[in-house]
Amino acid sequence: MIVRNLEQAAEAGRKIVSPDGNWDSTRLLLKEDGMGFSFHITTIFAGADFDMHYQNHLESVYCISGEGEVESREDGAVYPIMPGTLYVLDQHDRHTLRAKSEMKMACVFNPPLHGTEVHNSEGAYELEAEPIQQTT
Repeated sequence: MIVRNLEQAAEAGRKIVSPDGNWDSTRLLLKEDGMGFSFHITTIFAGADFDMHYQNHLESVYCISGEGEVESREDGAVYPIMPGTLYVLDQHDRHTLRAKSEMKMACVFNPPLHGTEVHNSEGAYELEAEPIQQTT
């Protein structure tokens, strides 16, 4: 059994901050945990507006708090995001995420992330990254 606390995980080095300042993500489950997916609690900061294209991963995102929108760059459809909304990037969808207010999101990635990933120039995570070096 794996039991983790969000605050303790962040303090143990599992919190990653995006270089561009759009988000931070505490990675509660990673590849090394052997579950076949990773699970993160991600904060998207108010005013963030950025493009992503997860070429190597599928992702599901559940909004816990805050409001924003996700736009499909394939067809231009815009979907509001508010608490209780789930969106699933099941086709490696090119998308733009916009935060009207700070949003807390629960995110699942398949295949699982190693832990240190941040978006590359195409808005994707690399398939193979360095594992987080855990502190005790």
